[in-house]
Amino acid sequence: MPVRACTMLGVLPLLNTVLGFQLCPSLCLCYESSDLVDCRSRGLVRVPPSVPHGTWLLDLSGNKLTKVHTRSFVGLWSLKILLMSNNSIQTLQPQSLSSLQFLERLDLSFNRLRWLPQDFSQSLPSLQELRLDHNLLQHLDSTSLVDFENLRKLDLSYNRIRAMDVRAFSSLSRLSLLNLEANRLNVLKDGLLSRQQRLEVLLLSHNNISLIENEALAPLRSLTLLGLKGNQLEHIRFKTFLKLQTTTTTTTHLQLSFNHWTCDCELQRVFGKIRRVQHLHVDDYKDIICHAPAQQAGSFLESLDSQLCITETASVLVITITVVLAVIGTLVKGEHNWKTNKQTVSDTESER
Repeated sequence: MPVRACTMLGVLPLLNTVLGFQLCPSLCLCYESSDLVDCRSRGLVRVPPSVPHGTWLLDLSGNKLTKVHTRSFVGLWSLKILLMSNNSIQTLQPQSLSSLQFLERLDLSFNRLRWLPQDFSQSLPSLQELRLDHNLLQHLDSTSLVDFENLRKLDLSYNRIRAMDVRAFSSLSRLSLLNLEANRLNVLKDGLLSRQQRLEVLLLSHNNISLIENEALAPLRSLTLLGLKGNQLEHIRFKTFLKLQTTTTTTTHLQLSFNHWTCDCELQRVFGKIRRVQHLHVDDYKDIICHAPAQQAGSFLESLDSQLCITETASVLVITITVVLAVIGTLVKGEHNWKTNKQTVSDTESER
């Protein structure tokens, strides 16, 4: 049963002290039986004071928060779920999330965060799911996520991230899902995922990735899905994907369509090898379209079958034959010139 929102904010702290309990914050609904506080879409400009200490779910989504102040959640030791999506939060002040040692889920999606404070993870040792998607983040350093040792799911999609410190995820050894879709990443670097042996889903679609370094995927031993659609890949190395050494019972599904593929014999050979590996499966092979060369642009790689290698072999053969014929022609001409010169010398000597 909802408890009617208390409108007597001025006397609320006094009542809390005298009566020994906390009433529901103004404009919010509190559900006593479930310790849930619902403050959704109430036009709030800051975190309301006097949220009951026994609250385990606090929903502040859809308000007008622009800043989360220091110690905004002090005393909320029981809080496990905190929802602050669809606000206009630009700043998380130092220690703004203090007292939330038992928080398991934090949703800060659809805000305007450009950076994360260095102490962002310090007060959240129990956090298992973090949503930061649809913000304005541009960079991830090595300090902001350092204490998230229990984190399982991290959503950083739809930001503006161009670069990440190679140690940004070094503490996230229990991570099972990492979503980096729709950012501005250019390279997937060696060492970035060095501690993610438990990672099952890695989503990197719709970035600007043109290069996957040789050892970037090597640490991933549990990966079931790798999303790389809509990037700038032109070629890939077979060994890069072969290093995804999952267990014999696990298949890694690859999504690779809508890249800038240069369709040549080498690319066709790489995809052919990948498709023959038992633990790898290209889900969207039928949707892979050639971007170059010009004569192949717009064609499906599958429809070309082995034509690329046949054409390349034929081209090499034609060039080889042309070169051989040119050499033979040169030799024949040289032989002819030599004989002509010899005959001329012989005739000249005869005349003498």
